[in-house]
Amino acid sequence: MPASITKLKLGLPSGSLQDMTLRMFEKAGLNVRVRDRSYRPTINDDAISCILLRAQEIPKYIQEGVLDAGIAGKDWMLETRAKVVEVADLPYTKTGLGKMRLVIAVPNASRINEVADLEGKRIATELVNVTKGYLSRNGVKAKVEFSWGATEAKAPELCDAISELTETGSSLRANNLRIVSTILESTTRFMANKQAMLSPWKRSKIEELATLLRGAVEAESKVGLKLNVNKGNLDRLLSLLPSLKKPTISPLSDGAWVAVEIIVDKNVSKLLIPKLKNVGAQGIVEYPLNMIIE
Repeated sequence: MPASITKLKLGLPSGSLQDMTLRMFEKAGLNVRVRDRSYRPTINDDAISCILLRAQEIPKYIQEGVLDAGIAGKDWMLETRAKVVEVADLPYTKTGLGKMRLVIAVPNASRINEVADLEGKRIATELVNVTKGYLSRNGVKAKVEFSWGATEAKAPELCDAISELTETGSSLRANNLRIVSTILESTTRFMANKQAMLSPWKRSKIEELATLLRGAVEAESKVGLKLNVNKGNLDRLLSLLPSLKKPTISPLSDGAWVAVEIIVDKNVSKLLIPKLKNVGAQGIVEYPLNMIIE
């Protein structure tokens, strides 16, 4: 491997996405360690060089080739208008699986009830370009100004409305704001530099990472179940199983019994286990999953 491409330069998001991103990397077998006050984490892969950056900056640095690949929200890719290759959609947020929404919100007492009511108003946001584009598509002219943070605190004293990312809307409600409209839905993306994807070695490494991260995200919502059941109760038990595919059934040393192993959604498991017990299942074990690669 030529010395010029012995390292894949990878940008990881600091801030709200950092902890969940490091969790997904760990589930994928990639242990990223961040030292105090250091923006250059270590990783247990000698072919990768990591740097922690604000998610807002990562798409731009990928476009310019400063980074070969990185992770940031779709919203920041659109805001920076970065020309990058989207390699994988990784639908997680700072709290778990899911997506973010960029919304326009106004004070509860505001007379603004729809997008058209924003005509001539002042809107504060970190995502100026995306917000302006949305207003333009809706034929609305308004003053959109950049917010350096604490955007939710600026209405109504400093602006008429805000354009803000939210997961559940709870922070908006806590600040006496209500949502008028949704501009877009955004998920975390693994993206790459166009030139890096033309390098056979870098492309292979990037695609390898994408496979592992997709598998980690897929496994986040599921658990494995192992159990033993008498063959006489097997059909009743199988009728209860919402398996990912077909359950694995293995003979036990006692010929009257078999072992059954399945993968189920986490939210199904707690409801399913008592039912399995009721049809004769024994030795039920629930275990977490690191990756599911299909």
